[in-house]
Formats: sequence, structure tokens, C-alpha cells
Amino acid sequence: MQCRIRDLRCKEVINICDGCRLGFVGDVDVRVPEGQVAAIVVYGPYRFFGLFGRGEEFYIPWECIQRIGDDIILIDKPFQRREPAVDRKRRRKF
Repeated sequence: MQCRIRDLRCKEVINICDGCRLGFVGDVDVRVPEGQVAAIVVYGPYRFFGLFGRGEEFYIPWECIQRIGDDIILIDKPFQRREPAVDRKRRRKF
């Protein structure tokens, strides 16, 4: 299958481990001497209308890609979800 980088940017990436949508392909990591694609990069969602930048980006190695369809890329990579930090306030005992 031949595909251009321009065509990859229009494809949505879905993780088949948990079924979540990661987003669209934003960039491609290419090994220059060999001309092979090493990984794809999916940028995180915008935060607060894009004023505070983007969320965490996903670096997906080429070995994790299971299928490339007409409009979807299926990957098999378990991601660790980061829980928000819980602020614990210490109470002083009087």
C-alpha cells in the first residue's frame, strides 16, 4: 500500500485496546537514510479554545499500527491514563 504523508494527516487514530479516539495524525517520524516511517504523532486536544495550548501528544511506533483504512488508523497500544493530582490539605489538630 502506498500512502502519502498528506493522506495520513486526514486519518483519525483509534486505539483498539480501549476503543478511545486519540485524534488525527499531526506528524510523521521518518528515518532519513532508510526512508522508513518510524512512528506517527497525534497531537492532543486543545485546552480552553486553544488559549492554553494543547494536551498531551501521543507518539505511536509503527509496530503498534494494526490497520490503515480509508479514513481510520487502528492501533494496538495500551496507554497509561494519568490521574489528576489530588490536593491533600493537611488539617491541623487543635
